Amino acid sequence: MSNENRSLGTRSQDAAAVRQAARALLATPIITVHRAPENLALIRRHATALRAMFNTQLGYHLIVESSFARLVKTPPEPAAPTRILARRSGVPFGAPTYTLIALACAALLAPGAGEQILISQLVTQIRSDAAEQGIALSDDLTERRRLVAALSVLLDWGVLAETDGTVAQWGDNGDSEALLTVCRTLLPHLLVRSIGPAATVDDVLASDAELPRRRLRRRLTEDPVVLRRDLSPEELDVLSRERSELARLLSDNFGLTLEVRAEGALAYDPADSLSDIDFPGAGTVKQAALLLIGVLTEQADEYDTTGIEVAWPVVDAAVAELLDRYRRVWKSEYADDAARLRKDMAVLLMSLRLAEIGETGLCLLPPAFRYRPHVVTKTDQLTLDSIDRDGEIA
Repeated sequence: MSNENRSLGTRSQDAAAVRQAARALLATPIITVHRAPENLALIRRHATALRAMFNTQLGYHLIVESSFARLVKTPPEPAAPTRILARRSGVPFGAPTYTLIALACAALLAPGAGEQILISQLVTQIRSDAAEQGIALSDDLTERRRLVAALSVLLDWGVLAETDGTVAQWGDNGDSEALLTVCRTLLPHLLVRSIGPAATVDDVLASDAELPRRRLRRRLTEDPVVLRRDLSPEELDVLSRERSELARLLSDNFGLTLEVRAEGALAYDPADSLSDIDFPGAGTVKQAALLLIGVLTEQADEYDTTGIEVAWPVVDAAVAELLDRYRRVWKSEYADDAARLRKDMAVLLMSLRLAEIGETGLCLLPPAFRYRPHVVTKTDQLTLDSIDRDGEIA
């Protein structure tokens, strides 16, 4: 093999490794040595290339240290679907649980806190800080479970690791003990932006005014679907004039495939490993949502680039029909609660950018029509089954 061919092979391998590391960071923006040592080693090996690529292509800041890597993303666009934290059961967090997450992080950063801490000490510090801020915390089972949910988030992020005992055991029995290992160097980097005393939610979530190319690449990388109506004239111009180059960059850097249609664009993952929500997928809500799309889209003869709006009474009738048909196989908590099922389905479809929730109805966006049922006639099936692998009629 010539030196030139060997050099090309090395560059190709490096590019593949950088792409693999970039995909790992997109899927999990916080990677620690305790939770994913192989991925962290790969990221550290290609840290320079990754920093440059994320900054240039998406405007993200990458922090790499010996014990963790943190991809600091920019706040989402106003039209982007939001991602909320939830319990393992799927129940979304309320404000009290978010408050406990903040209190736990502050307690772990308190002067004198070390690399390891007993859960009893951590809880005592949390309650002390809460009392100082005028936040009332009880010691009942409900409050303990809420605190377990908050600490579980820090476990998932790699801020905490269970060294001896578990947080769940303490939640079931307040007398149980657990020793937790703390990644203190990661804590200051959890927030995308620093929050001062006078900061508001709008300040924290405000989007930066950036070049349209980078902003468009970021939206395509992060959002399930990007509708043309949500793009600025400059972004639409980039999408039209530089489509081939945009497709190449998304493929080379992140392994994504660009698809552009009249109503918008999306960058999908052929490997099907980057999405945080599988759809279609298992579970009552996902199954019901897919069936609901089928029912509602069959009732619509056509749609335009804005989709269609279905009045709530029509949606409710469809949900009731689905419940009557599948009540026995769906989760018991939905069997007698059509309103809850409708709400959870709507939230799911909104998070996938397949629908929007309005006051008078559910607006199915154009991408939802990709899931419209396709009826295969006997003639079609016969034609498909009658053609052998060489294309000849059998």
